[in-house]
Amino acid sequence: MHHSTHDILAPVPGIARQIHSFHFGPRGAGKIYIQASLHADELPGMLVAWHLKQRLAELEARGLLRREIVLVPIANPVGLEQVLMDVPLGRFELQSGENFNRNFVDLSDPIGDQIEAHLNQDPAHNVALIREYLRRALDAHPTHTPLQSQRLTLQRLACDAEMVLDLHCDFDAVAHLYTTPEAWPQVEPLARYLGTQASLLATDSGGQSFDECFTLVWWQLQQRFGKQFPIPQGSFSVTVELRGQGDVNHPLAKQDCGAILDYLTHYGAIEGEAAQMPALLYPETPLAGVEPVATPLGGLLVFHVAPGQYLEAGQLIAEVIDPLSDRVTPVRNAQPGLLYARSLRRMATAGMVIAHVAGRQAYRSGYLLSP
Repeated sequence: MHHSTHDILAPVPGIARQIHSFHFGPRGAGKIYIQASLHADELPGMLVAWHLKQRLAELEARGLLRREIVLVPIANPVGLEQVLMDVPLGRFELQSGENFNRNFVDLSDPIGDQIEAHLNQDPAHNVALIREYLRRALDAHPTHTPLQSQRLTLQRLACDAEMVLDLHCDFDAVAHLYTTPEAWPQVEPLARYLGTQASLLATDSGGQSFDECFTLVWWQLQQRFGKQFPIPQGSFSVTVELRGQGDVNHPLAKQDCGAILDYLTHYGAIEGEAAQMPALLYPETPLAGVEPVATPLGGLLVFHVAPGQYLEAGQLIAEVIDPLSDRVTPVRNAQPGLLYARSLRRMATAGMVIAHVAGRQAYRSGYLLSP
């Protein structure tokens, strides 16, 4: 194992922040990148990463790693220190108000301009070329704020990986994941091993999130040059949602760690016989088919269904109770689907999204992510 530290731009003198990366396995034979807690108040993945670190060290010592595996257990030191009156605030940077998992750098156009004259009919050459120019562009990109510095550090660590796993969680949820339709054939075994109950697919969800900042580069270059030159999908990414914020315990973390290692064995990154794949618990669905269920007004929120339940259209999800007027307002979903996540808050405000239902029919467009 090789341990590297990467300095992040300090906001003021006297403060130092770093990203720590742990590198396992042989370099130059392919690369897997795994990070945790980019939303710093989402901690199940951090515990899974800790278990992975121990297991990967053992596998490396036994000579069973076929790829370099880079692990970043704490992807957001900036957000991790944001605690206000005992409440962690790790989703948005307080200085800018920006979501830590949005607005990663998009370099598709300038990279396309630079590589156009160097592409040829060899797919391997084109993959290596794109990765090299992506590294150069990220190294040359200016940094003006700690948030930009953190984002670029993470992008530089992962830009040449063939697989990127970004470990998150939701508020109160069952395990689910986000990836692209193009990557789904490669990702489906991961969904099976992890036992995810929803797999949400979109090529571009609109937020330039960490996972999509890699897949979109390759997809956009394929759209631009694919008719002239063979450009494989040189990287695929997955955002893995490891249930809810309170699901931080060793039994679940060991289970998820084992599932990821089973998947990496199936993929060929770890030598050995892969465990038998379980059944897929729920079919993949379009992210554009997710219904964000919102409350029409504010009041005390009482749920009638839990994450993991399949809902028919018009089913009662919750009631909003006004203790002053005694008015009880039912909240129902418009389309059938799996309720995979719900809010932790129990006092609703008007227009608040309280649950997400994975429907099978796409009906939304544009920006598809939560704030």
